[in-house]
Amino acid sequence: MLWFLILLAVVAVVAYKFRVPLMARLLGQSEARVQRAIDKKKRS
Repeated sequence: MLWFLILLAVVAVVAYKFRVPLMARLLGQSEARVQRAIDKKKRS
């Protein structure tokens, strides 16, 4: 059970680190467009 929690934490960290390429691929948008949208949300 503990290995599952560790694996889940590692997957979450990797997904956060590569969130822009992952979101771009899932949404079918360019990485630059996704990055601008994330930056816009951070500013407001």
